[in-house]
Amino acid sequence: MERIPLERGLIVANYGRHFLVETENGKRVICHSRGKKSQGLVGDRVLWQASRDEGTIEKIEERKNLLYRQDEIRTKSFAANLDQILILIAAQPEFSSSQLSRALIAAEAEHITPIIGLNKSDLIEPFERAWEWLKPYRHMHYGVLPLCLKQSSEVDRVELMKLLSGKTTLVLGPSGAGKSTLINLLAPGALAQTNEISQALNSGKHTTTSTTWYWVDSAKTTALIDSPGFQEFGLNHIDPAQLAAYMPDLRPHVENCRFYNCSHLHEPGCGVIAALQTDGNTNGISENRYKIYSELYAELSQPARY
Repeated sequence: MERIPLERGLIVANYGRHFLVETENGKRVICHSRGKKSQGLVGDRVLWQASRDEGTIEKIEERKNLLYRQDEIRTKSFAANLDQILILIAAQPEFSSSQLSRALIAAEAEHITPIIGLNKSDLIEPFERAWEWLKPYRHMHYGVLPLCLKQSSEVDRVELMKLLSGKTTLVLGPSGAGKSTLINLLAPGALAQTNEISQALNSGKHTTTSTTWYWVDSAKTTALIDSPGFQEFGLNHIDPAQLAAYMPDLRPHVENCRFYNCSHLHEPGCGVIAALQTDGNTNGISENRYKIYSELYAELSQPARY
């Protein structure tokens, strides 16, 4: 029997054991993973084999990166082969500084460029409070973008496209931050298309929990990946000794520590502790960021439970 040749494709949606693969000529095919394990992720480049009107994923090509979170119970992968991550938060509902920092650390660990989008600039007082709270992040290398997605202004669209053009960007954020509005602003009709795909797979109930790839431009050079809102963001895969290296406001001061294995919690001659904000040093590491570091270090240093 003649063997059907393998074709190259891109996973653009993940519905558990079903995947939607986009072929090199732009056609989209429902595929299944080979074997019992379902290891494919949105953003994966794959080799797949046609079988009647569907297909089978035979091989996942090597990834350049993978954004994921890990707690004591399980590992949750978001997407692969990313250029950057847009963490979308809003002036209301109030966002978690710990969750934001965890997502940023996970991106840093995989060498993925993070951007922070602060939505709902039309809510004047809440937005001003949130913008001031984000001051330490603006002083780091992160881009912090003010947005008002509800009004879908052309200014917002232009500013977003300056950052997103030519790149693959994962959009991540809590429920209520405006992710669906952002996707519809940049890729009109995309969400409706996703609902149709989900219904075709008889998995409509999974629509809001699946990760999906959207092309923003007809030339297919700019892509957004929408991932479900997250409530928890475990970082059990991060070595506590490397934690400060993934926090840009702490990282420059590590080299000033007296001890090479400094935990930055209590040691004498610690460069990080010396850089904390004081009355005479308002440009130092903020109290909130250091608190997040201390809590994370303690969490990641806990012995594994089996």
